[in-house]
Amino acid sequence: MQDIPHYVKLTETVAAASQIQVADLAAIAAAGYQVVINNRPDGEAMGQPSSEEMRAAAASEGLEYHYYPLNAFNYPGPDLSAMAELFDGSRPVFAFCRSGTRSSNLWISSRSVDEQDKARQHAQQLGFDVSISISMSRR
Repeated sequence: MQDIPHYVKLTETVAAASQIQVADLAAIAAAGYQVVINNRPDGEAMGQPSSEEMRAAAASEGLEYHYYPLNAFNYPGPDLSAMAELFDGSRPVFAFCRSGTRSSNLWISSRSVDEQDKARQHAQQLGFDVSISISMSRR
């Protein structure tokens, strides 16, 4: 079985990763993740699998798939509360983007206001640039 590409566990049930490939979804499912969140817009880089390719492959592995593309102009996206529900649910979540930064910042921003500073510090200690969530909290 193929290993899961570089990823970081933000919590016991939430992981953030850099770009994954269709073939990685089998290992992600085998590791116990049940929900995949794609935070990378289609066409951001050449050779990147499309959201539809990822959706079909996730379904074939029994994974629930959510396409929630983010960039600097639309962060944190149209439905932060839906993302919070996924992150806080009982099913393990594997979120990815180009580097894992947008996914980790989305997790931070989906925390309650009282939890955001602690989540931000935790993600920063894990090596993520948390500046997106800081600028969002000041809006």
